[in-house]
Amino acid sequence: MATRILLFTQWFDPEPTFKGIVFARALVEQGFEVEVLTGFPNYPNGRIYPGYWMKWLQCEWIDGVQVTRVPLYPSHDQSAVKRVLNYASFAASSFIYGVFRAKKPDVIYAYHPPLTVGVTASLLRFFRRVPVIYDIQDMWPDTLRATGMVNNEKVLKSVDMVCRWVYRRVDQIVVLSPGFSRLLQDRGVPSSKIEVIYNWADESSLAAPKGRIEDIFPGSDRFKILFAGNMGNAQSLDTVLNAASTLQEKKSRVTFVMLGGGVDVKRLKRKTAELQLQNVQFLPPVPMSEVGSFIQASDALLVHLRNDPLFEITIPSKIQAYMAAAKPIIIGVKGDAADLIQWSKCGELVEPENAESLASVAESMASMPSEQLALMGERASEYYQDHLSLAVGSKKFGQIIRALVSGDSV
Repeated sequence: MATRILLFTQWFDPEPTFKGIVFARALVEQGFEVEVLTGFPNYPNGRIYPGYWMKWLQCEWIDGVQVTRVPLYPSHDQSAVKRVLNYASFAASSFIYGVFRAKKPDVIYAYHPPLTVGVTASLLRFFRRVPVIYDIQDMWPDTLRATGMVNNEKVLKSVDMVCRWVYRRVDQIVVLSPGFSRLLQDRGVPSSKIEVIYNWADESSLAAPKGRIEDIFPGSDRFKILFAGNMGNAQSLDTVLNAASTLQEKKSRVTFVMLGGGVDVKRLKRKTAELQLQNVQFLPPVPMSEVGSFIQASDALLVHLRNDPLFEITIPSKIQAYMAAAKPIIIGVKGDAADLIQWSKCGELVEPENAESLASVAESMASMPSEQLALMGERASEYYQDHLSLAVGSKKFGQIIRALVSGDSV
């Protein structure tokens, strides 16, 4: 009989998520039986997706995977109260289903954030007597503090206490970077309980880019550096605009293309206009299926985060996408993310929040022979396939699951 996995996550396809149907399907291909327990899709706009409507329970099959949806309060509002209602309502309804309705699994896989999923998974572990794998994608309360989502120290301390409670009760913790592992060990989690499995990219979207972009993308005479993704406080993109100003004064052929949305877009556009920058172009968000076209049309790809200790142990998901796309990378992040670029020799490092450093590296890369840039891209792709791909990551998860079910140490 196949090992049965309850894949427990608040967000699942058609919502954007790292461990969605692609991950579930990869587990099925390894011979596991998978049931997904999730909510009705409403992220990131806080509105139920077309084709879905709230009810007590909905079961559907997606690519051979059973997906069970339970009710929640749909919201992704800035309001703390509404956000708590969103998390708590899913935690409550998923707990009820998990205890009273779900077929007993052999293993529970729980995706964090939010922390409430970890709490519910720990309770299900107690009531159903099955091991739990806890996949930590955001380090709470550190992320809450660094992004400014929560500033109340009493609340942050309470979150930390709940996190430690969950860590003690789950059987295996998976993290996305060595830095996360070190931080958990500093907080008393045994190293034997932690496994590092890097995130992978949306490989299907990158493999078959869609859409014509010639009319909205800078011409071939420009060296196009693409930043794709969220533009918010954490990305500190004033650095890019200040670097662009320096390069414009030098009459450089570098152009920064900013693709995506976020709370900081309007302000960044205003600053671009104030500085009269002709070498910065903003493009609206596009579906993931179309991002590959913009990546392939670019000469280099940019990753940048604020100079914060938290981000030294964070690996932004766009790095895997950039590497899989076989393009040179400019990275303004310290720590684990920078290590990947150095190990693979696929790009150049800049000092975070240092416009002069970014301008210098951008101009240097724009001056490189095309053969050197192509070699960087080849190295990026090779490293991704060998260490970061879906095949590599899902195989590691499969090994952990089998070890927990058999009672062997991971």
